[in-house]
Parts: sequence; structure tokens; C-alpha cells
Amino acid sequence: MSISVTTWHLEQTSPADLAPAQAPPAGQGVRIVRAEVPSPEFSRFLYTAVGGDILWTDRLTWSYAQWAEFLGRPGVETWVAYERGTPAGFIELAAEADGSVEITYFGLIPAFQGRRIGGQLLSYGVERAWDLAVRWPGRTPTKRVWLHTCSKDGPHAMANYQRRGFRLYETTVADEPETPVPGPWPGAGPVTAGRPAGE
Repeated sequence: MSISVTTWHLEQTSPADLAPAQAPPAGQGVRIVRAEVPSPEFSRFLYTAVGGDILWTDRLTWSYAQWAEFLGRPGVETWVAYERGTPAGFIELAAEADGSVEITYFGLIPAFQGRRIGGQLLSYGVERAWDLAVRWPGRTPTKRVWLHTCSKDGPHAMANYQRRGFRLYETTVADEPETPVPGPWPGAGPVTAGRPAGE
């Protein structure tokens, strides 16, 4: 079987386009830190923990070497939000030779959603996309920040991007094979009432 998937492409073309989100309360203990040492293990953990419930599957087949090669590219950055020392979500940036920076992945681990962390993380990540060339001498200054999201993504993703000042510039619709939701790691069963199935 196949399902119809709508993909929306959004962009900012000036740092002034960004409409920052209100930060979570100071007592919540949220901080955002760049993962400067490329770590396939950590990046794969973030990818599966955030995307397991919303059909992020394209990197599940990547080898360790593929992860290492991508993360080691000049201009690729991973910024991680922590709440009181626990990873809550991440935003991944990838600079392109023409001065564009793609937000390749962004999201929160489900347990941290609804706590005003996502807006702060997206705002901070977009700021880092605009000043990325400062940290990578020799790169073209950022001229455009872009991303795509689709109808398989979280229900609030599109609204969050638009609230942060992203503008829609292209919409596509395509049929894709229906795939099972992978969950946060291979073999993990569905969670029912806060407990793994079968317990």
C-alpha cells in the first residue's frame, strides 16, 4: 500500500526574518550546546529518539562510516538542547557551497514536547545557521536558511516553522510506500500506558 505525502519547503532569506520564540522559564534548566566532536553513536541516538515515532527512516540503514563521513563534513553542526543535563532534542545544520544552510533535522524527544523547548531550540538553531560561517573560516556567509517538512512529521512542526518566520516557497505531493513506524530503536514494541508492551 502507498500513502499520499505532502512536502512543504520553507526558507528565510535574511537574519531579520527570524521571529524568536519565548524562552522556557529560567528554572526549567534548559541549555543548548553544540556537539563539536563528531559522534555517530550520539547522533544516531538523537535521530532515532526524536524520529522513531514520526517515520524518520532514511538514515536507519547508514553504516558507522556513513555517519562519520557526514558529521565530519565542514559546515555540518549538531546543536543539542538539554533539560537539567538530559538530551531533549536537537537541530542539525548543513552548509552548502552557495551560501545556503539546510536545517536537515530538528525535533524533540517526545517526553520533552509541550514544554516550550522546541521554539527556543529552533530559534537558537536558526541564529546559528545565519552565523555559521563565523565558525568555519573560508565558508561563504549564509545567504539563505531552508528546510522541508512533510505530512508525516509532528502535527505542530509546520506552525512552529512559520511562527519563527519561515516562508513557504514550494509544495509537492507524492505517493510513498506505507512503512511501519520504527519506534525509537529496532525491535522496540509500542508503549502502552507508560509501560512497554508485554510487561
